[in-house]
Amino acid sequence: MSLIDARGLCKSFGDVTALNGLDLRVEPGRIVGLIGPNGSGKTTALKAILGLSRLDAGQLEVLGMNPGTQRKALMRRTAYIADVGILPRWMRVGQLLDFVAGVHPSFQRNLAEANLANTDVSLDKKIRGLSKGMNAQLHLAIILAIEAELLVLDEPTLGLDIIYRQRFYDSVLNDYFTENRGILITTHEVREIEHILTDVVFIHKGRHMLNLTMDSLVEEFSKLTVPKADAQAIRPLGPIAEKQTLHGTEFIFRGHDRQTLAAHGELGTPNLPELFIAVMGDH
Repeated sequence: MSLIDARGLCKSFGDVTALNGLDLRVEPGRIVGLIGPNGSGKTTALKAILGLSRLDAGQLEVLGMNPGTQRKALMRRTAYIADVGILPRWMRVGQLLDFVAGVHPSFQRNLAEANLANTDVSLDKKIRGLSKGMNAQLHLAIILAIEAELLVLDEPTLGLDIIYRQRFYDSVLNDYFTENRGILITTHEVREIEHILTDVVFIHKGRHMLNLTMDSLVEEFSKLTVPKADAQAIRPLGPIAEKQTLHGTEFIFRGHDRQTLAAHGELGTPNLPELFIAVMGDH
C-alpha cells in the first residue's frame, strides 16, 4: 500500500488556483522531494495530505485513510516538521516532553531524552530561549521518538547554517528512515538533499511538471558540454535547455541516445538544480 496516493488534486482560493491536477505517490522505503518555486502549490499539497485543508477535487489517501475525515487516526501514524517554529515557546523542554507523552500514545520519552543528550538542548531550558538550530534539534528529537510511518518535512532546515542542515538530514537518514517508512520533503535547498532522494516531483502552478525516480534521471537526462564555437552545430539535436559556462556551452537533453551525444563533447548527467532550471526555465 502506498503511504501517499494523490491523484488529480485541485484546490482554489477565490480566483487563485493552488493545485491543478497534482499527482503524487510516496511508497514505503522512498524519500520523495517535492520541488517548486514559491507559490507553486507545495504547502497547499502538504496541508491537504495532513488533513489541514479540504480539496475541491481529486482523490487522496494517506496511509489508506482520508485525511479530511480521519485526521485524528492519521496523526497517530504521521510526523510533521514545518518551516516555522510551531513549538509552544512558553514551555520548558521537559514540560514539552511531558505534554507529548500525554497526547501521543507511541511517543517514547526515554528515546527523546537520549536524542537530546547529544545536543546543547537541556530539559530545563525554555523553548523561547532556543536558537533556530536548537529548536530544530528539539523538534527532530521528538519526531524520532514517535513510531511514525510517514514523515513530512516542509522546509525543515530553513534559516539553519550548513552544519545544522547536514546534521539534521544525517539524523533523519540514520535514526528514522527504514524500508517500511517514507519521507516527503519540500525545500529550496535542492542541492543538499539531492543525495538522499529516491524520487523527485517538480511542481509549478499546482501541476506536476516532472515525476521520476533518481535512478531514471540518470537514464533519461544527459548534459553535454562543448566549446562555445561548436554550440551552433548542437542545437539542431533538440536540447531542452542550454547555458554558457566557463568550460563552454552546456546542453541538457532528454531521452537522447547518450552514445551519439558523447561523440560531440563531454557527456555527463545534470544535477538536480540544473535539471530543475532546464525543465522549469520556460515557465
